[in-house]
Amino acid sequence: MNLVEPIMAFQSELRRIRHELHAHPELCYEERRTSDLIAAKLSEWGIPVVRGLGGTGVVGIVKNGNSTRAIGLRADMDALPLQELNQFAYASQYPGKMHACGHDGHTAMLLGAAHHLAAHRNFDGTVYLIFQPAEEGGAGARQMMDDGLFTQFPMDAIYGMHNWPGSPVGSMSVTAGPMMASSNEFHVVVKGKGAHAAQPHKGIDPVMIAIQIAQSWQTIITREKNPLDTAVLSITQIHAGSATNIIADEATMGGTVRTFTTPVLDLIEHRMREVAEHTAAGFGAQVEFEFRRNYPPLVNHPKETAFAVEVMKAVVGAERVDANVEPTMGAEDFAFFLQKKAGCYIFIGNGEGEHRGGGHGLGPCVLHNGSYDFNDDLLPIGASYWVRLAEMSLPA
Repeated sequence: MNLVEPIMAFQSELRRIRHELHAHPELCYEERRTSDLIAAKLSEWGIPVVRGLGGTGVVGIVKNGNSTRAIGLRADMDALPLQELNQFAYASQYPGKMHACGHDGHTAMLLGAAHHLAAHRNFDGTVYLIFQPAEEGGAGARQMMDDGLFTQFPMDAIYGMHNWPGSPVGSMSVTAGPMMASSNEFHVVVKGKGAHAAQPHKGIDPVMIAIQIAQSWQTIITREKNPLDTAVLSITQIHAGSATNIIADEATMGGTVRTFTTPVLDLIEHRMREVAEHTAAGFGAQVEFEFRRNYPPLVNHPKETAFAVEVMKAVVGAERVDANVEPTMGAEDFAFFLQKKAGCYIFIGNGEGEHRGGGHGLGPCVLHNGSYDFNDDLLPIGASYWVRLAEMSLPA
């Protein structure tokens, strides 16, 4: 590896910062203590700070030379509403809140890059350090844009990074085009007619209608969508009834749809609604159908992705870079940024969990799990990637 030496020397401080963040997790749009810490560190290192975009967002501005070129580097800050199972010294001090996705590590890596860029400034242009709130379901990226991120801080491209459990530490991966799916949810209420379970002919059974709808929806994926277009339709909730001898008045269903393209999503939403409404009508029932589009597909831009691959190779070596990683059906609100601005989002390997010391939970070290912990060995790797990305994007 070709890591930045001053960042290696700064690793113990980055670890301390990361552990401080991990012990004090804050949910989306509540990241006040976190943003205070970030702003204080940036100011301490002589970096001008702008606060308030997206509510709790922080943007640091590092300039050098006379070039008008600029790039944005983004880290997310928020935690999850999850009880931590780990019991090591820096475990969450807030019940029901946990950094179970590694945003504490993402923030620390970008702070490490900020410290180095401010001290050395081996580039010509402007680097915007974007600390974003509310990635976990709050669409903080969209809110920062609505608050003027790209107008107040004009940039040529924007880059993001996420730790990836299961991939070896020191590895990096990416793919051009769709890399993460859109995230969408649906909620359905089937309104039937209650009756005694011994006299079903006197009612309209919403449970059987919901089952018919659920089964028919799967044919949208298997028979109406092009088999080459990837999509997931998962029904994760069905609720009805209060007793074994009562046919309920209503049955509810909920779940998620994931796609890599908007046209496929349009097809699925349209046909889900039609199938639900017509099936219910065929049984003499009514249906309320709600479909909510949360995050769009994350689509990396080809030019910026090719550039990011070269930067990754320069940092960790070509043998540790996968430039054609398999896309995931998980979602990320960095997708909103990439809809408006050229850029690239990559994964950095977090390992299998061997880095966890005594006191970790018994569950796996995977994202959104109470036993997860960010691997501190990534801190100098990710920070070095950010620095090299800035220096190679904005050569002096």
